[in-house]
Amino acid sequence: MRTRSFRPPPLKLHLDTKMPVHSPIVSHFRSRLTTQVRRVLPAYLALVFLVLFFANTHFFTTPFRAANKYKRELKYQQPIQSSTSVIPRKIWQTWKTGPLAFEQRDSDAAKTWPAKNPSYRYEVLTDDNAMQYIQWHYGAHGLKRPDIIELYRELNITIIKADLLRYLVMYAEGGVYADIDVECLRPVDRFIPERYNEHEVDMIIGVEIDEPAFIDHPVLGSKCMSFCQWTFAAKPRLPVMMRLIENIQEWLHDLSHEKGVPIAELQLDFNEVISGTGPSAFTKAVLEQMTAQNHGKTVSWEPFHNLAESRLLNGILVLNVEAFAAGQGHSDSGNHDSRGALVKHHYHASGWPTLHPRRNHPMYGEVEKCNWKPECIAEWDKNVAEWETLPKEEQEKRLASKPQGV
Repeated sequence: MRTRSFRPPPLKLHLDTKMPVHSPIVSHFRSRLTTQVRRVLPAYLALVFLVLFFANTHFFTTPFRAANKYKRELKYQQPIQSSTSVIPRKIWQTWKTGPLAFEQRDSDAAKTWPAKNPSYRYEVLTDDNAMQYIQWHYGAHGLKRPDIIELYRELNITIIKADLLRYLVMYAEGGVYADIDVECLRPVDRFIPERYNEHEVDMIIGVEIDEPAFIDHPVLGSKCMSFCQWTFAAKPRLPVMMRLIENIQEWLHDLSHEKGVPIAELQLDFNEVISGTGPSAFTKAVLEQMTAQNHGKTVSWEPFHNLAESRLLNGILVLNVEAFAAGQGHSDSGNHDSRGALVKHHYHASGWPTLHPRRNHPMYGEVEKCNWKPECIAEWDKNVAEWETLPKEEQEKRLASKPQGV
């Protein structure tokens, strides 16, 4: 009987190690490698996630910010719960120094407020005490908003801090706010026309620029329709003021992300200031709040275009352009000698644009110098459009022949 001896199958060699794949050594090595990978893999994944998260924080936090914005919108739509039934008899101004150190021109304008309103409390916040004021009213003793305190502390741009400060003061205590270079022409009691019940007026604002024909203009479009924020009045704790403050907060954080620098290092041009914290930002928040208080039905600029008399809409009293912005030479603003002119803006404290340049064409300068005159703006637009078609050599030739100082 023939017997068949057992012959094991030939062993396959691993190309790299020349070690049989069934070798106990290889199996042990693979087992250890798998165990180590299992141990460190979570840490590596966590590290990768953190790198991606901090590199794309804006992207990853978008859903959370959207949810927070939705909650904020619901908060703004809550019934107004002001601590006063009327606008407080207080007048606020902010400046570098206190009244005792005012320059003569500032003192002359500032004195008109207590002089024409002797029954009103008058207070000036300065660069030295503004931070203390915010810490008190928005800290543990007050509204408990350390995020707002930190935002104000981090800001280094003077005009942005000045804009934000007036909104913070008006939300915390309410009253009447006026820039330091605004003269009071009529008593504040005249701000509300007799046909209105002052208990129904939560806020008083006035039209500043009413030039909607330029809405599509590349430079002027963002600021052609606006309410004035160099003078306004409000009850404390109005949703519109907190909406504005938080809009600014969100804008600054988004801009910081977009420019890749901390808020403390931001540099802004003229349009960014106007649209971020100035009249355009103020107007945007007011129209948003009017819409929210109008059961979601959109409130546009239309009701305030060519406004002949004041209009009260959901507690916000809008005065025509002559009230706070007379004498501008545009927007049918009238003059300061009329009975309807309540204040006079002297502009002597408005030097901030020198630090935040406007769009300045190398050949034709700033379109804002047209002061909203249609013929001048049309000529500027025509010249700029033609300029874009010229060869670079011709542009340089024209610039070289341009008179100095023009």
